[in-house]
Amino acid sequence: MSIQICGAPCCWGVDDPKNPYLPPWQRVLKEAGLAGYRAIELGPYGYLPIDVPAISAELSKNNLAIVAGTIFHDLLDPKNQADVLSAVDDICRLITDPALPRLQTHDGQKFPTPYMTVMDWGHEERDYAAGHPDRAPRLSPSEWERFMDHIRAVCERANHWGVRPVIHPHAGGYLEFADEIEAMLDAIPYETAGLCLDTGHLYYSGMDPVEWLKKYADRLDYVHFKDVNETVYRQVRCPPKVKQ
Repeated sequence: MSIQICGAPCCWGVDDPKNPYLPPWQRVLKEAGLAGYRAIELGPYGYLPIDVPAISAELSKNNLAIVAGTIFHDLLDPKNQADVLSAVDDICRLITDPALPRLQTHDGQKFPTPYMTVMDWGHEERDYAAGHPDRAPRLSPSEWERFMDHIRAVCERANHWGVRPVIHPHAGGYLEFADEIEAMLDAIPYETAGLCLDTGHLYYSGMDPVEWLKKYADRLDYVHFKDVNETVYRQVRCPPKVKQ
């Protein structure tokens, strides 16, 4: 079994597509190609245009394919669900278009690319408690059930397009800590969605990335490799006491 290393716009600081200081998407694709990547993620919805001819031309120019689309939304609030599902349709329609270059499937790969990473994000009360399972607010049983229903619907919509969804636990979201990840894996079967573990987010949220990658290898379709600034991390986990 082999692992193919691809890139993502977040390596260029692309997070919120509304940020006016993001680098042009054409520059990101060009530099990804120059770095030797053969595929890149689409990035947050709205960063790359939903424009097949434009994206196809830039991908081909830089010898790239799209490895995954991204859902990075508030997946808890019912008011968001229609917009989220609409975004899934837009992204899947784009990344499955036959005009786009495709990444070759390698040995041991269970599902062809492109994938769809599914992340919950956008909750201030959890954002401020990221990395702190002891003080982070938790969902009630009914809220958790609704949350799982929303994630399941997103994954089923991606499956309808022939896109393999992979659920990505994310620091600052309502799917972050060990008990939440395990509860999600119980609620959503592998037939519906795979798992995307992120080494940086796991470490930040108090888990051993190596242990978790081994433990859930049978559920794992996709991995995000990130590092952590240990000095900053320790300041977040154990901030210095302020003298009165």
